[in-house]
Amino acid sequence: MCVCTMLRNQARFLREWIIYHSRIGVERWFIYDNNSDDGIEQVLGTMDPSTHNVTRHLWPWTKSQEAGFAHCALRARESCEWVGFIDVDEFLHFPGNQTTLPDILRSYSNRPRVGELRTACHSFGPSGRTRIPKQGVTTGYTCRLAAPERHKSIVRPDALNPSLVNVVHHFHLREGARYVNVGQGAMLVNHYKYQVWEVFKDKFSGRVATYVADWRDEENVGSRDRAPGLGTRPVEPEDWPCRFCEVYDTGLKDFVQKAFADPATGSLPW
Repeated sequence: MCVCTMLRNQARFLREWIIYHSRIGVERWFIYDNNSDDGIEQVLGTMDPSTHNVTRHLWPWTKSQEAGFAHCALRARESCEWVGFIDVDEFLHFPGNQTTLPDILRSYSNRPRVGELRTACHSFGPSGRTRIPKQGVTTGYTCRLAAPERHKSIVRPDALNPSLVNVVHHFHLREGARYVNVGQGAMLVNHYKYQVWEVFKDKFSGRVATYVADWRDEENVGSRDRAPGLGTRPVEPEDWPCRFCEVYDTGLKDFVQKAFADPATGSLPW
């Protein structure tokens, strides 16, 4: 199982994302670096290569995530049976911890017509916080929107359409292959999308609104990549810490603290 991501200036979140996913069954990471200047090389240099097979690939073109993911899908064919396309603020999660990533992949690996697994994404908000949580996003943010906003996919590289056409969240499959929606009771994605303002404003200022040159332009205002109600000005709303909070959800936090925390100190490995 491999994962592919594209990022810019999110080095401080990489250790948690890589270590967490390594513990649940991810074996290789393809990181497409979109002009970062925040010391990503130093962060990746702290990862043990014997347990974390991480490849950094320079990808200088802005707003070209689909092309980058097509490129990654080609590279992954040689070494990955499955590859997930998720961001560094997205974490695969198994509610109730009754299932594991290897369990899910094993159940579909002997079904050759299944080329893609789609899993729902729950978007988390600032959860009352005004500062970046010191122990990481998985334990720091615990309140989310009630309904999933979209889905993310885990695909078989050899099941993709030769065109490699994709819309970031899923690929076109070759003839005869199909996708399966994985139930939310088995697997979902915790998307820490609306974090404290310090993080959010950097992430969304000019890059996340995929089809506009600058998020301040009065264009494509209804895009889901824009924060609802924020408009086109990067000014923090007074009630930002309380926004996007409809359901209190500590499922992943509880799992992380139980499975990852040092029993003596309570510290986490990242």
